[in-house]
Amino acid sequence: MENQQARVAIKQQGDISIVELQDEEILDEITINEIADSLFSLVSENNPAKIVLSFVQVKHLSSMALGTLIRLNKRVEESGGQLKLCCIAKNLYEIFIITKLNKLFDIYDDEQGALAGF
Repeated sequence: MENQQARVAIKQQGDISIVELQDEEILDEITINEIADSLFSLVSENNPAKIVLSFVQVKHLSSMALGTLIRLNKRVEESGGQLKLCCIAKNLYEIFIITKLNKLFDIYDDEQGALAGF
């Protein structure tokens, strides 16, 4: 469990969970699964979940990581919550555009903008 905590840093602001991904590279299955476990349990514990997911540290994402984000978004919406993404590096954002995920997710330049989006 300690390892999972190193993957994400979670802080609360009112009823909103701000989750900062700690890894620069989210590429391998183990990393993705550990992050997913933390995020999905956060959704289970907070119903409806309001989550800001910050990519401020992240430089590389795999397609598997994107798939996990899509599943997370679906779970959050099913719980009646909202998921906002922020601080996505320009090169990563291009992947979101190419895959049209920029249409699926609420994406903000910074954490303050994402918080204001609720």
